[in-house]
Amino acid sequence: MFPLLFLTFVVAIKVFKKTTPNGKVTVYLGKRDFIDHLDSIDPIDGIVVVENDYLQGRKVYGQVTTTFRYGREEDEVMGVKFSKELVISREQIVPIKKEKQDMTPVQERLLKRLGANAYPFLFQFPQSSPSSVTLQPGDDDQGKPLGVEYTVRIYVGEHEEDKGHKRSSVALAIKKLQYAPPTRGRKLPTSLVSKGFTFSQGKLNLEVTLDREIYYHGEKVAANVIVTNNSRKAVKNIKLFVVQHCEVTMVNTQFSRHVASLETREGCPITPGASFTKQFYLVPLASSNKDRRGIALDGHLKDDDVNLASSTMVADGKTPSDAMGIVISYSIRVKLNCGTLGGELVTDVPFKLMHPAPGTVEKEKATLKKNKSIERTRYENSCYSNDDDDNIVFEDFARLRLNEPE
Repeated sequence: MFPLLFLTFVVAIKVFKKTTPNGKVTVYLGKRDFIDHLDSIDPIDGIVVVENDYLQGRKVYGQVTTTFRYGREEDEVMGVKFSKELVISREQIVPIKKEKQDMTPVQERLLKRLGANAYPFLFQFPQSSPSSVTLQPGDDDQGKPLGVEYTVRIYVGEHEEDKGHKRSSVALAIKKLQYAPPTRGRKLPTSLVSKGFTFSQGKLNLEVTLDREIYYHGEKVAANVIVTNNSRKAVKNIKLFVVQHCEVTMVNTQFSRHVASLETREGCPITPGASFTKQFYLVPLASSNKDRRGIALDGHLKDDDVNLASSTMVADGKTPSDAMGIVISYSIRVKLNCGTLGGELVTDVPFKLMHPAPGTVEKEKATLKKNKSIERTRYENSCYSNDDDDNIVFEDFARLRLNEPE
């Protein structure tokens, strides 16, 4: 008989760390991206390790700040500021004030690994806090990019109002993001518009239907275009755009940018009495818009995994106008060009562009008429709690996330 072999597969956990310039205090974070699930938001959980006898009666404090920059830094003159900074959470970490503190599984494992000089901290995002968004600057923009960003700052001070010295403080840039809901829904966004012409009978009809309501970053957006020409004008060409709409709530302004486009003369001219049907595909990507000023991105520019900003989701009972920060939405815009005298027939069909939740298992069965998506499984952090303590990988926190000079 052959002996039975039992193999155990252990998944390593990546933990990010950053140390103060004097090397006395080190901060550990289990992740840098925190998810807003609409009904709850992931807590910011981490560990602080302080060298023996360093504090000498001083304390370690932590705070989470959000900075909302809505104007260029180089345009700030005569004391006028185009940014708002708000401390959304603050707490004393060392010595610990709370007798009993709730900890996440990652914190419990790190405490076992890092020893007696390790102290946990836990910060909460306010329920109405905006998602992280960065507006891509132009070539001539010198200051920090516009948008919403979050920073965790850990520092040593005499008291809570003491800002601490730079050599004994550390700042870590984090992101607050949203994921797509578990199901993409069965609703197919559609729009039907018509255009009449002066001194001419009949109308030009345009119907646009998308194959789903929610798309993931990197997926093709499929638009089915049906043109029925009952007018006496001819359609010269067809243009399609993926339009990113941004609403900056702080200054009550709105603007839009094309993040993907397509122009075709296929089937054109669509003459009077003729019709045309075709499915077009567009792929909105951040990599295709690297040099375009004002494109909204998820988080910081120098990340390798940067994406276009995700659509802003709101909880049940609220509207997108209730959201704060920079509210993002998307639409497919289709234009029929009828020449100089005929003008254009234009319609917009809204959709959502988002990240799928990690650990999602989704199988899609497509037919010619409709797409179906099945329920997706949500990633569970609790799977870490029973793992070994040795499978932790530490990674230095990247300075580029703060856009700091080297």
